[in-house]
Amino acid sequence: MRAVRYVAVNVFRESVRDRVPYNLVLFAVLLIAASYLLGQLTAGQDVKIIKDLGLAATSVFGLFIAVFIGIGLVSKEVERRSIYALLSKPVSRPQFIAGKYAGLVLTLATNMTVMTLALYAILGYISWTETEQLKAGWETPATDPALLKALLLILVELMLVTAIALFFSTFSSPILSAALTFGLYVVGHFNADLRNFDRVVESRAAAWLARGLYHVLPDFAAFDVKTQVVHGIHVPAMYLASTVGYGAAYIAALLLGATFIFSRRDFK
Repeated sequence: MRAVRYVAVNVFRESVRDRVPYNLVLFAVLLIAASYLLGQLTAGQDVKIIKDLGLAATSVFGLFIAVFIGIGLVSKEVERRSIYALLSKPVSRPQFIAGKYAGLVLTLATNMTVMTLALYAILGYISWTETEQLKAGWETPATDPALLKALLLILVELMLVTAIALFFSTFSSPILSAALTFGLYVVGHFNADLRNFDRVVESRAAAWLARGLYHVLPDFAAFDVKTQVVHGIHVPAMYLASTVGYGAAYIAALLLGATFIFSRRDFK
């Protein structure tokens, strides 16, 4: 565990020194603040707009952080040849992979915390300044704790994206890793369509292939409960638990695959 912690702390420190995450978080915070101004143009709908844009900004900019840092976690060490110095220390290759992943997850969690606090600060200000008559027309309170449910699933979704980016980075170039990760992310949001693909095609082979891909590819749509939370639709705790468990199982499989591939790479 000490070796994993050592690698994770180094990844977090490198991310702190890297201005890309800060720029993305700052832009996301500004977008959340701008949503407040947009909300003022639509009387009675300002809270919904701020919640929608705030959750969307957190998800999108978290995605960029996960992908653009995740794809370089391994390839950057190989290109700089610092991989030799790291592996010469008492750090095994599985510990190296686990540490890299843990460091980026820590970076993601820190950035998401900043964006969450910014979102709740704006919502709290609105709740404090608006009249009771206007508040009575809201579907949910401005600082609704249910927002944390959506933010939790966004974090798990980004952790899964990070695992995918890390998996591809163990055997491909950064550009190809980014393309594959973004491709899986997009396809994963339309994964449910693959299940019903037999209704739109006549080929039985194509239908079976689509059904197989449905079970193999990650279902990112399952992590999207932003609409339900914004409109006050209850998200059951059992659904949260099962979705988090699904994400954790998929992440574990990807990390095992990444470790298997990385352990067999020859850096000589």
